[in-house]
Amino acid sequence: MYDSRTGTTKGAAEEMVRKAVAAGHEATAVTVAAANAAEVSAADAVCIGSWVEGLFFIRQHATAATMRFIDELAFDGTPAAVFCTYKTAVGKTLATMARALEARGARVTGRLKSRGPIAGAGFDAWLESLPAKAMPPT
Repeated sequence: MYDSRTGTTKGAAEEMVRKAVAAGHEATAVTVAAANAAEVSAADAVCIGSWVEGLFFIRQHATAATMRFIDELAFDGTPAAVFCTYKTAVGKTLATMARALEARGARVTGRLKSRGPIAGAGFDAWLESLPAKAMPPT
């Protein structure tokens, strides 16, 4: 799930989905406005991102829409990652998003940032840390 104003965060989310699918996971990129909180809460793992709002080097934060969406979720130890796209600085954006997800029961194991429409450094390692799903018999 992501919130994007210019398409940068959307691009990063879409690249993460491509990588997750290539690794054998089911994944979709959905805006926080369109996502269903109950469905997201039932996922095996989640990755939630936002672009960074703020005044150049001060008061950086995730969008209000992202934080409202996080407040609607309920997890029970679900592995999660937070990510942000930014131009200048991220400030406490990732820490604030992680704390909010942890307060909703997630186990945040990834904090990723990117200056462009690409998966943040560390995404591949986070993806590899996820438990493999049992393959159904063919």
